[in-house]
Amino acid sequence: MLSLIRHGQTDWNAAGRMQGSSDIPLNDVGRQQAQDAVELLRGTEWDVIVSSPLQRARETAQIIADGLGLELGRSYDLLIERNYGEGEGLTKAEIDQKWPDVPMYPGLESLDSVVKRGIEALDQVSADYGDKKVIVVCHGTIIRYTLSELAGRDFDHILNGSISTIERLADCWAVRTVNGEPLAWVD
Repeated sequence: MLSLIRHGQTDWNAAGRMQGSSDIPLNDVGRQQAQDAVELLRGTEWDVIVSSPLQRARETAQIIADGLGLELGRSYDLLIERNYGEGEGLTKAEIDQKWPDVPMYPGLESLDSVVKRGIEALDQVSADYGDKKVIVVCHGTIIRYTLSELAGRDFDHILNGSISTIERLADCWAVRTVNGEPLAWVD
């Protein structure tokens, strides 16, 4: 089983700025969100925690590892957030103003690429850790669209510090929870 946790809040998150692959640190709210995640995970068994190499994810992972007495495992470049290209550091309104009616502005990584990396990362973590229970700390867009692909449905938003769980079933992944809520199946 893997738990995917979105890193805690940064000042750019609070300001609505696209941070993508920019290496922005946690703020105090983000550090508290990481501590809150520790409390949500306490009492459950985990073997290791891994993360994206970006400092906001790595620090969130370290706080959780320390709080649960876990080993802080390696970082995976495949888990880095979507590259927002020339939109990094801008708000959605600024992007819309600068590139009106342009769905792919300069340097923006495609969602197909994000999902491909997300699934490759999950498969790599699974290969590296086998049957161990692993916490994976990374980023909102990569979690959101990877879970959407795996579940075959769209999810609106992944909250900072939230926990989503997936389970490996033979050769596929099953999404169990999103933002800490059990996945409700719609027929």
